[in-house]
This record gives sequence, C-alpha cells and structure tokens, in this order.
Amino acid sequence: MTDPRVVHLIDDDAAVRDAVGLLLRTEGFKVQSYDSALAFLKAAPTRAEGCVVTDVRMPEMNGMELIAQMKEQHISIPVVVLTAHADVPLAVEAMKLGAVDLLEKPFEDDALIAAVSAALERRNAEENRSRESQEIKSRLASLTRRENEILAGLLKGLSNKVIAHDLGISIRTAEVHRANIMAKMRAGNLAELVKMALAANTATTTGNE
Repeated sequence: MTDPRVVHLIDDDAAVRDAVGLLLRTEGFKVQSYDSALAFLKAAPTRAEGCVVTDVRMPEMNGMELIAQMKEQHISIPVVVLTAHADVPLAVEAMKLGAVDLLEKPFEDDALIAAVSAALERRNAEENRSRESQEIKSRLASLTRRENEILAGLLKGLSNKVIAHDLGISIRTAEVHRANIMAKMRAGNLAELVKMALAANTATTTGNE
C-alpha cells in the first residue's frame, strides 16, 4: 500500500532541504530528502510513490535532466520544480517535460503547498484511471469468442439484426449475447459499453508505444 502524501525533496542546499522539509511536514506530508538527483534515482523504485519537489541548479545532474531521466526510467510520478533563476524558456522546458508546476525562489509557503497538493492529486487521479483500466481489461478478458464478435459489431454501430445476419445467428441469440456482454462489463447502457471498450483499447495502444 503506497502512501499518497510522500514528497521526495531534492536539493543540494541543506538549509533549503531543512526549511522546505519542515514546512511540508508541518502540513502533514511525509518528506524523504535527497542531496542530489542521482541520490534520488538510486533510491527510487520504478513506481515510486507521492511526488517530487526538486531544485533546478544542482551539481552532476540538474532538475531538467532529472525529469528526463525519470521518464526514461519509467518513474511516473509528478514533479514540482523550484528555481532561483526562473525565465520563460526554463518554464516552457519544465512544462514540456511534464512538470506540474515551477516555483521561483523565494516562494510563498501557500504556493508550494498548493503545487504539491496539485501534484499529488494528479498522481491519485492517474492511479485511479490505471485501476479502472485494469478492471475493464479484466472484464473484457472474460468475454467468450462469440461475445467478442458481438462486441466488435456493436463498436461498429451495427444493429442486433445486422450483427445476427453477419454471424449467421438468430436476432434473439444476438440479443442474449449482448445482454451477457452488458452484464459482464457492468455497463448501464450501450454508450457506457462503448466508452469502456475504447478506453481499454487506448490504454493498450499507449502502453505498447
């Protein structure tokens, strides 16, 4: 069970780590501090929990390089970037790499708390979508060959009559299979069924890229 309120704080300045860490802990976050990006990468599992708060200018590996490396290593947690030298190109680069926010030092305490909260909310939303996707895939896997054929017809917008004709079965049989599909997929209506099937297909396609 992961802890959704974990913040991985990365900064080579011990005074900043102490100050920011104290602020976050005061707000109820569980803080894990690192004095470098490499230290974090060495300690972080592939599916690290919570979010990252990182400085930009650090020796060996800067904040932008860290985000890029996280993507390469499939460490899919949101990142908040802190910098004393914010400018438009840096902000654009951070956002393109997938950072949730970029805060310029010195920043207001409330701004950091809001950014971290937004990052954690994004992570929770992504985890919920992932769980829902897995559940839908599991339901799809429970369909029989004939039910998959019926589903394929429904996704093409075909009527029960046309599907039955194409498969060489009675309309009544097609209706029974359709009802079984709806029950197995836990879909309240056809629109919901189509949405589920498309979402599962999109997740599979994205995962194979």
